[in-house]
Amino acid sequence: MHILSFANNKGGVGKTTSALCVAHALGEQGFQVALLDCDPQANASKTFKVPTGRHHIGEVLEEKVSLAEALYRVGPNLQLVRAERSLAQQEKVFGTQPDYIFFLRDQLAGVKDVDYVVIDTPPSLAALTVASLVASEAVFVPLHPEFFGNEGMTALLDMCSRLQKNFNPKLRVGGIFFTEYASSYRRALHHQVVQQLQDDPTLGPLVMQTTIRENVALPESQSMQQSIFSWAPQSNGALDYKNLTSEILQKLK
Repeated sequence: MHILSFANNKGGVGKTTSALCVAHALGEQGFQVALLDCDPQANASKTFKVPTGRHHIGEVLEEKVSLAEALYRVGPNLQLVRAERSLAQQEKVFGTQPDYIFFLRDQLAGVKDVDYVVIDTPPSLAALTVASLVASEAVFVPLHPEFFGNEGMTALLDMCSRLQKNFNPKLRVGGIFFTEYASSYRRALHHQVVQQLQDDPTLGPLVMQTTIRENVALPESQSMQQSIFSWAPQSNGALDYKNLTSEILQKLK
């Protein structure tokens, strides 16, 4: 079972959209996928039709149910552990527990018959992000090419380095990919940020080939509670996330 996190210490970079679309793309390829919504905004969960009263990740943190029990099938190859807004408060309590760092890792050990776990993390470096990274073999970083986006990414990479050294030796940065960006766009500042990152001797090798272009079909599909591959299979959004998923699979090899 491969466990992947999508993370950045900044909101609005396409983290949830990327986790969603990659989870759907893996399912489209026939893999059994579990999507964990660990973001208190619960945006990923809102894109699925889940009956009221179903177990959620907050109940898992409170140890009322196991993670395996909280999984709910939302497609032939996709299961979800949903989030609720109450997760913001539950995370604060969760972070005071002495063993919280290993909690998700231990819970995922009880999940069976799943090929890939995709974790959508909060836009911060709080307890749930830390626990997600300690459980993961790779983290993928969506990045909007701007100054503040770079700052958030740098803080995340520093944390990954510390967690790898002290808690999870197998953790690695799978890659950094740009969102709402294409080399053909006429935005000089964005191109400058991208070039600086690509030229960096440490970060440059982490930059992925695939970029995610702006595409209205992506938010449309989410509002219609469909995957981008069902809603607009010929769109740029579907093509870009199909390519990104293929690149992720190559990097995992």
